[in-house]
Amino acid sequence: MKSKGTIQWSPGKAILFMNNSLKIILICAVAAVTTATGLWLWQKQNKAHLPGQIAEKAYMPVKPQPVINYNKLQDITKKRKAKYGLKKGVDIIVRSDESFKVGELTVSMQEIRDKIRLKSGDIIEKDIKPGKITDDAIDEFGIYVVRPGDSLWAIHFKFLKDYFDQKNIAISPLADEPDRFGYSSGVGKLLKFSEKTVCIYNLKEKKLDVDINLIFPLSKIVVYNMSRIFALLDHIDYQYVNKIQFDGETIWIPAER
Repeated sequence: MKSKGTIQWSPGKAILFMNNSLKIILICAVAAVTTATGLWLWQKQNKAHLPGQIAEKAYMPVKPQPVINYNKLQDITKKRKAKYGLKKGVDIIVRSDESFKVGELTVSMQEIRDKIRLKSGDIIEKDIKPGKITDDAIDEFGIYVVRPGDSLWAIHFKFLKDYFDQKNIAISPLADEPDRFGYSSGVGKLLKFSEKTVCIYNLKEKKLDVDINLIFPLSKIVVYNMSRIFALLDHIDYQYVNKIQFDGETIWIPAER
């Protein structure tokens, strides 16, 4: 009699059981390999498409900027200064899509412009897509390289005198002095306003500065935004320059008659 609750094994049944187990193991192994291979191919395909496209946009090579060399003044500098009728008021005129070199230092004008705009509270937006920058998006800047013994007042007066010289208007060397009652002259008010419209840039430290005192020769520059400064000066009738009013922040220029 067979005892209940017991299992009898025979060689034939054991072999059958082992064969079935081996089949199950092989099927599982094949499934695992197939799944792993499919996952690897899927990841490879995604890497080939997505990161490559992103990298192509994010690391687009930048076209080298033309460099205007202060150390070797070029014909292009003379032509640009002549366009504004300037001779000594600025040393070079640089576009915002160019760089310039003073001594051994080369600086991007775009970098300086961005810092000026940030200081003014402007929001800077840049398009990373390649393409030519249109002329209406480019500014021109007059660069005056500070020399030993310069003062900001004298630099501005030199620029102002240069501007009026090209209009055949002679300005007295004492035009910026206060009148006999101690009040600022019209030219003096223009110069005070100019101090707020230009920027001083430290070439060695690569930052905007507040004064022009020199630590090293050729280390600081005064930057004029040519379109802005000329938009102001072109509205001035020198006959009425002494009627200009300036309260420290805002300047009022008499209307043309």
